[in-house]
Amino acid sequence: MRLVQLETDSNILLEKAEMAREKYRMHMVVANELSTRKEEVTVVTGNERILVCRDKTRADSDVEEPLIELIVSRHSAYVKDSGL
Repeated sequence: MRLVQLETDSNILLEKAEMAREKYRMHMVVANELSTRKEEVTVVTGNERILVCRDKTRADSDVEEPLIELIVSRHSAYVKDSGL
């Protein structure tokens, strides 16, 4: 996984994330906008853009928890499907 620099324009951010994913041949890139980086991030894959948000019903929640759950789930599926 490669993290893209913080960006303030969401269109530019997602373009950069997709370019980085292709350039570095990654399965996914986590793109985070400067103004909302603690609330939500976008995971860019080859065919999806997945918005990951913190649980706003819990005061102590952060965006990292659902992000890690998504990454672990996707990685586990990748390993299972590839027969590793």
